[in-house]
Amino acid sequence: MTILQAIILAIIEGITEFLPVSSTGHMIIGSTVSGNQQDEFVKLFTVAIQFGTILSVVVLYWKRFFQSIDFYTKLFVAFLPAVVAGLLFNDYIDMLLESVAVVGLMLFLGGIVFLFIDRLAPGGTEADQQPMTFRKAAIIGAWQCLAMVPGVSRSAATIIGGMTQGFTRRTAAEFSFFLAVPTMFGATVKSMYEYVKDGGAFTTEHLQLFAIGNVVAFIVAIVAIRSFISFLSKHGFKAFGWYRIAVGGVILLLYFMDVPLRMM
Repeated sequence: MTILQAIILAIIEGITEFLPVSSTGHMIIGSTVSGNQQDEFVKLFTVAIQFGTILSVVVLYWKRFFQSIDFYTKLFVAFLPAVVAGLLFNDYIDMLLESVAVVGLMLFLGGIVFLFIDRLAPGGTEADQQPMTFRKAAIIGAWQCLAMVPGVSRSAATIIGGMTQGFTRRTAAEFSFFLAVPTMFGATVKSMYEYVKDGGAFTTEHLQLFAIGNVVAFIVAIVAIRSFISFLSKHGFKAFGWYRIAVGGVILLLYFMDVPLRMM
């Protein structure tokens, strides 16, 4: 992997991680276009640069992370379903992660859902919105489990989950960002542990690529989060729906044309 390829993947990660468009699908396209080799370090890199995106959430919402223990307990409750599902279905999830067709199909079908989701789950208003409870946190966490299927956006699943519980788009999106911190941190630690356990080693070049990737992902994610919150509050999901349909359609078309696509 070159520095340019690392920057391209980090930009893709920073933009797509918190948008409801599936970062996995975009990583496939980005890796294919940039000519990345499909090796274990590249796979690890795409996960490890999530640390930069996590940090962007902490920086933007740092006051919320120093509010109270109640904030962390509810975040933990929302995080638990993904932990349980990951332990129970780890092998099946790994199998799905190898399928480009699944990613393309989920992007496409998810896009169709997005065209109607603003009417099906309109969310609440600032006036009638109720506080987060442990029950609501657990339900949003259950929605996050859908994102274990590649192509189902984690951001989309948790935001929609929040809207079904009566939260506004903004509040649901912000809780989705908060929930990303333990979820993505856990995924990063797990991937790095498995990489080292399987005999992988980190060279000076690898550490340099990690540093560059995380800095770029951090900067891009800050811009993406600020822009997304504003756009989602005003316009809803329909634009993202058409975009997902287009990207999913392209991936499926290339797949059925036997164009070699690189899974991360």
